[in-house]
Amino acid sequence: MSDQPDLPGNGRSHGAAVVSLSEYRQDRDPAPVTFHRRELDAILRIYGRMVGEGEWKDYAIDHLRDRAVFSIFKRSGEMPLFRVEKNPKLANKQGMYSVVNTDGRILKRGQELPQVLKVFDKALKLID
Repeated sequence: MSDQPDLPGNGRSHGAAVVSLSEYRQDRDPAPVTFHRRELDAILRIYGRMVGEGEWKDYAIDHLRDRAVFSIFKRSGEMPLFRVEKNPKLANKQGMYSVVNTDGRILKRGQELPQVLKVFDKALKLID
């Protein structure tokens, strides 16, 4: 009797490979999409300006498997007024960045975040 597990083929495994746990987890659960520092700087610059004007009060950041979302709130208990989304799968198509309003309509989409964030340069008002 030995300490070795029972393997078919006289105790030798053919074609078996040793894989590190971190590689296995990375292949199984890819890292979530995140905003980079420069992207967050651009978003927070506009957020700070709008907070100073009394338009926005709170925000949330979600890093999901397929996209990163920066949600902007008037009040923390409500639906977000706007969402700034980063979806790398759309980078070669319509553009990785988009600004979405409460209704789910895309206000602006593009390849470069500063260009997409120019939608906030206009006076956007929530219509009840």
